[in-house]
Formats: sequence, C-alpha cells, structure tokens
Amino acid sequence: MGRGHDSGLTHLGADGSARMVDVGGKAESERVARAEALVRMSVATASAVASGDAPKGDLVATARLAGIAAAKRAGELIPLAHPLPLTYCDVEVVIDPAAGLIRVRAEARCVGRTGVEMEAMTAASVAALTIYDMVKAIERGVVIEQVGLTHKSGGKSGSWERSAW
Repeated sequence: MGRGHDSGLTHLGADGSARMVDVGGKAESERVARAEALVRMSVATASAVASGDAPKGDLVATARLAGIAAAKRAGELIPLAHPLPLTYCDVEVVIDPAAGLIRVRAEARCVGRTGVEMEAMTAASVAALTIYDMVKAIERGVVIEQVGLTHKSGGKSGSWERSAW
C-alpha cells in the first residue's frame, strides 16, 4: 500500500479510499500538542459562570474532566485516528466575564509514532461542548467560535506554533 493518493493526503490510499496511516516504521518520540477552543456568550452569562452560578454546578471542573476523558477516547471517536497511550492530558478553562468569553486550552502528550493533535483538539472541543451544555439554560445563543491547534512538537516534522488567531 502506498503513502497516499496523489493529493498528498496521508489518509487516502492509492485508489483514493480512506485508510488509517501505517505508522509502524516511524520512530517513537515524545509528542506534544496544544489546542484551544473559544466559547462566546453574553457578559451576563460569563459573569454568572465566573461567580459560580452556572445552573448545573461547577462548570470549570466538569469541563476539564470531560475534555480529559474525551482526549483518552479520540482514537474511538475519529475514525482514522490511532488509539494512543497518553502520558499526560490537561484542560485549562479561563473565563473572561467582561469579554463574554471562555477560553479552553488543552494539552496532550504521549511517547509514540504519531502525533497527539487529535487528542488535544478533541479535549478542547468536548470541554467547549460541555460548557455549552452547562449554560444553555441561561443562554441558548452561546457559540463555540473556533477550535484549533496552537502547538505541536515531536516526530519527523518537528515543531509548529500558531502565530496568531
């Protein structure tokens, strides 16, 4: 089986069909990925969250745990992602009430043959979805504005850092 279809996409076989990338020949290295999600809401909702008045309880702790649990299951959720033995995962939730913004930062690490970008982005995404779930009784118009990779290191391609959003 080849490295991928002529498109350069590694998840496409020579015939153009989706496939899991064969990482068996790659060297193991420490892999790190960080991702962020931005959750936009009204100032009143963000203020309620910051003061601990979310209707479903401790939003920060619940979102953190949901994100960490999701990162551990990224290989099950993303069809062509490899299941990875994470060595570390954490999620940080930063509330800016004056801006009506909650910033979710996730980091995932492993020692392996493929990166942990999907784990970090899954953690940030599910934590953001958990925040929405926990505040929807106050405000249905909450928006998850963006989810994206902010840093990756390890492996053949080395390090990458997002310059700005």
